[in-house]
Amino acid sequence: MTSFELAQVNISRLLEPLDSPLLKDFVDALDPVNAVADAAPGFRWRLQGEAGDATAIRVFDDDWLIVNMSVWESPESLLAYVYGDAHRAVLRGRRQWFHHPVEAMTALWWVPAGHRPSVAEAEERLVHLRTHGPSSYVFTLKQTYGATIN
Repeated sequence: MTSFELAQVNISRLLEPLDSPLLKDFVDALDPVNAVADAAPGFRWRLQGEAGDATAIRVFDDDWLIVNMSVWESPESLLAYVYGDAHRAVLRGRRQWFHHPVEAMTALWWVPAGHRPSVAEAEERLVHLRTHGPSSYVFTLKQTYGATIN
């Protein structure tokens, strides 16, 4: 057992409200894709509200942003899930549901094993990444850093 786990947050700005016909396919995919994540090798935890997903949880106090946050064993286990068949199918639809990002919307950082990050912690890491770029404190899937706690 390692003493570190990988936290990740990604946010997206909705094109329309979640209950709109445009977002139906996305909303319909949430439970199945979350079930795949929950069963994935290396998965540790994901942020969820009473409905079992995180769509009701606000980030940056913005009703048009949705958040996904989870903890994984390693960057490799997260990558295997992200680019696995179930999640990749949702990734292909992102342009029809979400605005094109103009700043970093995904951040990764190491946490002590068993730690479950808060939304405030995720917001702070995203702001740091946007301001300072990738480092051992916060990074991206394209530029990862070894396990350390900052």
